[in-house]
Amino acid sequence: MKPVIKQVRRPKTTMLRLAVKFFPPDPGQLQEEYTRYLFALQIKRDLAEERLTCSDNTAALLVSHLLQSEIGDFEETEDREHLKTNQYLPNQERIEGKILEFHRKHVGQTPAESDFQVLEIARKLEMYGIRFHLASDREGTKINLAVSHMGVLVFQGNTKINTFNWSKVRKLSFKRKRFLIKLHPEGPYQDTLEFLLGSRDECKNFWKICVEYHTFFRLFDQPKPKAKAVFFTRGSSFRYSGRTQKQLVDYIKDSGMKKTPYERRHSKARASTRASNTNVPKQSVPFTEDLRTPGSPASAAAPFHSVHSSATPTPVLPIFAETSPSSLDPRASYTRNPEKTTAAPAEEAGRKLMQQPGSPMLQGLPVDHPQLSSLLLKSPLGLNPPFQVNLNAAGQGSSPLLSPVLSDAGGARVEEDDEMKRKRYPTDKAYFIAKEILATERTYLKDLEVITVWFRSAVIKENAMPEGLMTLLFSNIDPIYEFHRGFLKEIEQRLSLWEGKTNAHMKGDYQRIGDVMLRNMRTLKEFTSYLQRHDEVLTELEKATKRLKKLEMVYKEFELQKVCYLPLNTFLLKPIQRLMHYKLILGRLCKHYTAEHRDFADCRNALKEVTEMTSQLQHSLIRLENFQKLTELQHDLIGIDNLTAPGREFIREGCLYKLTKKGLQQRMFFLFSDMLLYTSKGVTGTNQFKIHGHLPLQGMLVEESENEWAVPHCFTIYSAQKTIVVAASTRLEMGKWMEDLNMAIEMAKKSTEKSDMLLENSVCNRSNRSSDEVSLEQESEDDIHSSRSSLDRQSHHRANTTMHVCWYRNTSVSMTDHSVAVENQLSGYLLRKFKNSNGWQKLWVVFTNFCLFFYKTHQDDYPLASLPLLGYAVSSPAEADGIQKDYVFKLQFKSHVYFFRAESKYTFERWMEVIKRATSSPARSSLLLPKGEKDSHTD
Repeated sequence: MKPVIKQVRRPKTTMLRLAVKFFPPDPGQLQEEYTRYLFALQIKRDLAEERLTCSDNTAALLVSHLLQSEIGDFEETEDREHLKTNQYLPNQERIEGKILEFHRKHVGQTPAESDFQVLEIARKLEMYGIRFHLASDREGTKINLAVSHMGVLVFQGNTKINTFNWSKVRKLSFKRKRFLIKLHPEGPYQDTLEFLLGSRDECKNFWKICVEYHTFFRLFDQPKPKAKAVFFTRGSSFRYSGRTQKQLVDYIKDSGMKKTPYERRHSKARASTRASNTNVPKQSVPFTEDLRTPGSPASAAAPFHSVHSSATPTPVLPIFAETSPSSLDPRASYTRNPEKTTAAPAEEAGRKLMQQPGSPMLQGLPVDHPQLSSLLLKSPLGLNPPFQVNLNAAGQGSSPLLSPVLSDAGGARVEEDDEMKRKRYPTDKAYFIAKEILATERTYLKDLEVITVWFRSAVIKENAMPEGLMTLLFSNIDPIYEFHRGFLKEIEQRLSLWEGKTNAHMKGDYQRIGDVMLRNMRTLKEFTSYLQRHDEVLTELEKATKRLKKLEMVYKEFELQKVCYLPLNTFLLKPIQRLMHYKLILGRLCKHYTAEHRDFADCRNALKEVTEMTSQLQHSLIRLENFQKLTELQHDLIGIDNLTAPGREFIREGCLYKLTKKGLQQRMFFLFSDMLLYTSKGVTGTNQFKIHGHLPLQGMLVEESENEWAVPHCFTIYSAQKTIVVAASTRLEMGKWMEDLNMAIEMAKKSTEKSDMLLENSVCNRSNRSSDEVSLEQESEDDIHSSRSSLDRQSHHRANTTMHVCWYRNTSVSMTDHSVAVENQLSGYLLRKFKNSNGWQKLWVVFTNFCLFFYKTHQDDYPLASLPLLGYAVSSPAEADGIQKDYVFKLQFKSHVYFFRAESKYTFERWMEVIKRATSSPARSSLLLPKGEKDSHTD
């Protein structure tokens, strides 16, 4: 609110230039095309001033997109002339050839698309948004300080040497020239870090910038100013005044802020358009899901709002004095037309798009994923629905899941006519089954990369794994990974042809999948020997992790990374589990086809091939899944050393309330074939569970005791060591526990192994009182507090493992539930809607391990968020929900409600089916059956 004239000394001779103040991590999500244009101008200026340092290739690519934005398609003579008169980089003549080479590949790209690509490339650079503040550390070493959305950064030269995340910082302050960072005590650094800046003013200025960045990116609301002291003041009263990022998002969402309508065109087309004076409504064209830099799988697709208005935009100041004529006058330059003719902009762009054979509008599939070094745009711009219809009413369109528009929340909103779009794609059930194969294969390949790419990189970097184990692990999984890369490409090509414009509504040679499956299932049989060695791989990896501290540390640190979204050894089971998925999905295809269908024979033969493989590996898979679960629990339980002892089988884990002197206390119980463990959740940062007691199954007795203790769903467990009283959350839960306990006790009686011997070796020196009376243990304060902690407050230590979800949802899971969940996995694009929101958000969704994982696109390396579904009910929306769309299912847990919308009836039914099967407990555990019965049951 302070007038400019009071802020500058010589206002008449002062030049003011607009600049970006806060650099968000993903500027591609900015909703206004005009705002993205301003951000692109900032990147352009940073390049020219050498603030945004990068390699020659990246610099040339950025400049090529700026050229495309300003002058349109490549023409060598014109490009060279433009580069002579416009300096984008210091010494740009040195890489002029590279710039022209890149620009040649951007034909047909609009200014909007070019701006997006500039932002996509720039945001991945280490120097994106960085503004250096010269400083020195306590030893006098010259360094540079900077601040970003993540926190305070420390550079030596242009190399980042440290990041102090906002979550680690307790307080920021300055004293004269000293800038102080106080950290939370659990960090690996000293409590207070000190840096020396050039002067008090420089120090205070940097401190203010830090305060503003922290407020903008981390706080929900701007802080209220402190009341001024009457007599003495101490310290600065500076506060950030303005909306925070959260407030801005909410403001847009709640108020539906009117978008500034405009179009932008490059300088060459401006004169011809003025001459033609064509009265075409201005259009902002939405990006399709594939409009992204192929070399950056973790980046977001960036769809945008369509604007249908011809209103004049609000005048704004020019941004930079150095900008070219095409970017100085926003009103003049914002006719976003990349063409050099006088035709209507959207019409011409549409013709170009429809003529391109690689267009996703023709194929319906994303482009192939090249190496990271290749940052060239492969997917052209998609048209908004009205122009798709006007240009070619019979043309190939998109399903509601393939042409999103950015929602208020930064996802994708669908505003199009669904019925019209559904008619443009094949509607045969076999087509959607084939799409399911494609979607799940994409997820499976990403899962393999967790081992073959990410984990390999981690162990090589730290030199943590012995050579023999490296060879054993990667020589087994690498050939499988390479095979599935080729298999995925074949499926993508077949689906592309199946959806092709020329044969979308007739039974052509390519509208089948059986031949591709048969060919690849036969090839996959050659890898059976690799799959049979997975038992050895898993065992040796676990042994080495126990033996080698360095490997154990790398293993644990890797599991904390976002890319490792499941326990690490889960990914080693994926190849065998994938065979089970092929068997199930081929079975569905065979049921769908009649015996006379030309694809039936291939599907039946492919099913026969994969059934042979699964029958060979079935027993191995049961053993491996049990071993994997035991090792997972070994990592998460404190107080037991040898949980993976031979012969031990996992049966059930879940939450029960144990009766103590202080009343009912929440406990996690773990039932095995030889013992019952009960634990409480620790208060450590790792969220591990601490063992409180163990009860051998030999001689155990279980009986219902609701009447005796007047506690609902209560039962008593009598063992040789002690007697405990526990209560379940529901009568159904109590029934599951009592049935499994009685079955396990019966099996333990028949077992020849002595549980007591096993427990002596496995439990860490923990003694328990032996009493004939009910044990009412005294609970420690830590235990009481830990039982009240919430899912939202826990750390990132694999919070989606089933034990943590059971703890917070007061439920339990058996080994049979795990086996059923393995068979019921699914991937694909869905539209998500919250209970009180208006828009539908397009997300790539993966359902595995009782949990939905959400990604922006299928190419992302790690999920943005997850939703554990244990305890959730799945159903169709009720009339009161007000959902007027087809193929919508509803997920609800207490007051938490989500709606998900599928693209077809088949897809909708499949999502409902897998979620219901995986989240509702089936019959008791087959692992408790005698060996002969177990084999027939699992087959």
